[in-house]
Amino acid sequence: MNKGFIRFLKYSGIGGGTFTLDLILLFVLTDWIGINYLISAALSFILAISINYYFSRKYVFPESEQKTVRGYFWFVVIALSGMAFVVAMMYLLVTRLGVYYLFARILVAGVTGLWNYFLNLYYNFRVAGIHQDIPSEEELLP
Repeated sequence: MNKGFIRFLKYSGIGGGTFTLDLILLFVLTDWIGINYLISAALSFILAISINYYFSRKYVFPESEQKTVRGYFWFVVIALSGMAFVVAMMYLLVTRLGVYYLFARILVAGVTGLWNYFLNLYYNFRVAGIHQDIPSEEELLP
């Protein structure tokens, strides 16, 4: 299996878990606590992305030479750009088009996830093409 694809699968698994947390928190903040859906979307996104950083740093980008604090800073900057897209698209889908807010959030998730992954892969952690955690063919062959 392609080493870059394995990295993407790891990121997707972590992203799927934190996205699930994001949706649950969005629902709780909006429907149970009564916070406006746009504010709830921003708050749940920030918490989920912070948890995502921890696990992504540990399991997806462990070979990065990026310092932890600097990496987290850029991870958050990238996530905030994604969050701006999330909020803008949710406003459009929910307020203008009448789409249910949880469904709108799911629609927007794919684009945001890819955006975050590629910016982190190439610009934050700079590990595109580096796959130290998976042996090469030369290491596997006698």
